[in-house]
Amino acid sequence: MDAERQHLLDRLAAMEAKALEAGGQERIAKQHAAGKKSARERAEALVDVGSFVELDRFVTHQCRDFGMADQIVLGDGVVTGFGRVDGRLVYVFAQDFTVFGGSLSGAHARKICKVMDMATKNGAPVVGLNDSGGARIQEGVESLGGYADIFLRNVLASGVVPQISAILGPCAGGAVYSPAITDFIAMVDQTAYMFVTGPDVIKTVTREDVTKEALGGADAHNRVSGVAHFKVPDEDAMMALVRELLSYLPSNNMEEAPKRPTADPVDRACPDLVEIVPTNPNKPYDVKDVIHGIADEGRFLEVHGGYATNIVVGFCRINGRSIGVVANQPASLAGCLDVNASIKAARFVRTCDAFNVPLLTLVDVPGFLPGTAQEHGGIIKHGAKLLYAFAEATVPKVTLILRKAYGGAYDVMASKHIRADLNFAWPTAEIAVMGAEGAVNIIFRAELAKAADPAARRAELVADYREKFANPYRAASLGYVDDVIRPEDTRKRLAQAFESLKDKREQNPPRKHGNIPL
Repeated sequence: MDAERQHLLDRLAAMEAKALEAGGQERIAKQHAAGKKSARERAEALVDVGSFVELDRFVTHQCRDFGMADQIVLGDGVVTGFGRVDGRLVYVFAQDFTVFGGSLSGAHARKICKVMDMATKNGAPVVGLNDSGGARIQEGVESLGGYADIFLRNVLASGVVPQISAILGPCAGGAVYSPAITDFIAMVDQTAYMFVTGPDVIKTVTREDVTKEALGGADAHNRVSGVAHFKVPDEDAMMALVRELLSYLPSNNMEEAPKRPTADPVDRACPDLVEIVPTNPNKPYDVKDVIHGIADEGRFLEVHGGYATNIVVGFCRINGRSIGVVANQPASLAGCLDVNASIKAARFVRTCDAFNVPLLTLVDVPGFLPGTAQEHGGIIKHGAKLLYAFAEATVPKVTLILRKAYGGAYDVMASKHIRADLNFAWPTAEIAVMGAEGAVNIIFRAELAKAADPAARRAELVADYREKFANPYRAASLGYVDDVIRPEDTRKRLAQAFESLKDKREQNPPRKHGNIPL
């Protein structure tokens, strides 16, 4: 090899080594000491071993003010590229906190925009590994413009390719809006933070004293605000979660989620389901026991598990096919629909519909939660979001009424009337305007007022009403329920239903977009 060629190769090797240094070994060691991986380590941990291909590793910022001319680092604080997850193409960006605190510059933003554009063109998911102090102040409006460039791509890619945000450190100011537009947000407990304004600003403006953790930590956003969908204990768990989540989703909106082989017989009987739902309509139970009983190998990935616990949403598989589950939870607020539960479920339904994931709805709902707080909080508008989402969805929709389906909540929970494809009920189902006692108090108010023994007469009337109306057979006689099934046959019947719907084709009327009641 001639000397000039060797010189060129040596220069490349030196540049590659310099890019790998990022913010330097001392700062990388600090990341490790805090239980955090470096950006490259994170990207490589997410994808299949040896599959990560880095892009733009020699990009640098163009700022020459405030001494930045002397602080030029190859890659400029973000590692971008693509790899494979379970053999499927995925695009990744990982912010590097060792370089300017992971702050976003114009160059940094352009790197992220490039992989987002590639993902959209090639029909592959985007995973963002976020760990950034926010906009790079030295660049002023260029960094702000960079954020807006990313936001635009988030919006244009929404519903086209899955977008997942993993929050592995701070995410503040304008930086939080990109994750907020993505499909799923996961946060590392005690390490990740998200807030528009931090504790210092809040103390100055409102005099509130609050810690970063209480203001925008993983627990706060998973349990209180509902901003985040998942909370994990560490970065290894984060990568495992993202990989599992991707397995339930297609690569883009023109495909279906990959079917996974299962050793769980499709016609497996479910005897444990027979006793799960109490015949007493006021007795609670955990609807997740029903989901685990139905799902392949009993596996269920719950989404938004800490928020609005009166409704359960998440992914399972039935006969190897990915299924989105929406279920009322009688163990929390008796399974009533309220503002937060409606928003949570509506968002999940629309996500499944965008990515061709069939929907299973398990119903046990006494109605909407009453009270001034709910009415003034906009339960009419927010409840309508869930109604809108179910009615708009064109994916296969199968509904199973486990017990109570009362009032308007019966309509909202994927009833036949809003285009559910197949609706089943267990013998324990009660489909009515309201519960027996409430109905008797209204219908027979005058008679009870005149009765010699009101309590005894009320008990007779309640028993009679329950016998006539608190069952699934009136709805079945009208065709609103396609069949009343035995609990032990549930897995088999649901598998048959989804198999029959796998080639379903349904379209909404032509329009730019609907006007969901936001």
